[in-house]
Amino acid sequence: MSFSHETFQDKTNLYFVFEYVPGGELFRLLRREKLFPNDVALFYAAEVVLALEHLHSLRICYRDMKPENILIGADGHIRMSDFGFAKKLIEDKTLTVCGTPEYLAPEIILEKGHSLSVDWWSLGILIYEMLSGF
Repeated sequence: MSFSHETFQDKTNLYFVFEYVPGGELFRLLRREKLFPNDVALFYAAEVVLALEHLHSLRICYRDMKPENILIGADGHIRMSDFGFAKKLIEDKTLTVCGTPEYLAPEIILEKGHSLSVDWWSLGILIYEMLSGF
């Protein structure tokens, strides 16, 4: 399956065209099921780990991990979306306070600078949510 993206613009707007993702958000599925069995949570967590490993290999900090930003493709695999808070790290740390409050790592809240590790914190919160329903 091809995941090609296209962009184009007119005088006032820039447009991004992505593949159709018919599975919707992980959020919708999690709200319907309340919580996931261990194997389902493990599957989605493993897929997020692979996505984060790729982003981190490019020194990109995602910074907005939450079920609403994880889409499920027709093939059942995830697609990460909403890179509005993502940042390419030039230095070891960045100081921007951003993200969804429930998923923020302590170092973001404390405003002492953060690095790629904040994505792993958010993944832990996501795993907790998938397993507990809270």
